[in-house]
Amino acid sequence: MRTIRAIAAILCGLCTVAASAPASAQSWPAAKPITIVVPVPPGPTVDMIARLIAGKLQESLGQTVIVDNRGGANGTIGSSLVAHAPPDGYTLLAATPASHVTAVHLMKNLPFDPVKDFTPIMAAVEPVTALVVNADLPVNSVQELIAYAKANPGKLSYGSSGIGSVFHLTGELFDRTASVSTVHIPYRGVSQPMQDVAGGQIQLLHISLASARGALASGKAKVLAILEPKRYAKMPNVPSITEILPAFRKPSTWFGFFGPAKLPPDILARLSAEMRKAITEPETRAKLEAQDLTVIANTPQEFAALQKEGIEQFGAIIKAAGIQPQ
Repeated sequence: MRTIRAIAAILCGLCTVAASAPASAQSWPAAKPITIVVPVPPGPTVDMIARLIAGKLQESLGQTVIVDNRGGANGTIGSSLVAHAPPDGYTLLAATPASHVTAVHLMKNLPFDPVKDFTPIMAAVEPVTALVVNADLPVNSVQELIAYAKANPGKLSYGSSGIGSVFHLTGELFDRTASVSTVHIPYRGVSQPMQDVAGGQIQLLHISLASARGALASGKAKVLAILEPKRYAKMPNVPSITEILPAFRKPSTWFGFFGPAKLPPDILARLSAEMRKAITEPETRAKLEAQDLTVIANTPQEFAALQKEGIEQFGAIIKAAGIQPQ
């Protein structure tokens, strides 16, 4: 009888452990819909990528996937929501370097730790970026632009979507690397500065190629260089800026996905595999590349390393530019 009671106690204990086991070991994702929080309003690239991934996950996981736009405060409102969500695989974040890289250096009271409070899942894509100038500017190469800037100090201006934005910092990196001084003009968003380059109100932009396509096609702007380490296959005659300025290394401007910290390993592995499969399908890859987006689709470990590298690189640019956190 003592043996029977002992066995019964063990079985009871096993049942208790099973009942208290995390959802990852039992029913994920069957319990409820998955929510992907997008910390910007509908429309931008990160929102488009989130909706693409949501549709693919819904097909592969057999569970409803909801996209929830929570814009505001440079992406920190939606990001904070995910940082404080249970790590059960049902609340995910579509993010950009604005909230998870540069915010480390630009915000005094960040309501979360971009590294410690999240689990990296995958950096999905990165936009191809370019140095674009007004068509009437009397330069046709980066070398000529640098010479013009040195001969006309303070007369060239460039726009960005705001102080501390990735393209503001790219401009600071260009100035430092080329030993020139251009004037930064902050805007809200990227459409207006692109219009102003086309109209001649400002002279240059460091911008995603997709955002510049209209002005380039109309002949009101011209591209001098691709800001990536290598030439862009679709524009083989346009040099990479590193061919002219080898020290120029623009940090990655990825769009990626996170979960809350301590996401269970089996859920992380499943999400990573499904997202990578979704983004690398030939039809999906072709659609993304048609929008001048480079597919990254890296592993959680590679994404963590990419985020850390960006924090260090952008931090060095911000410090050199003397930009103070707000």
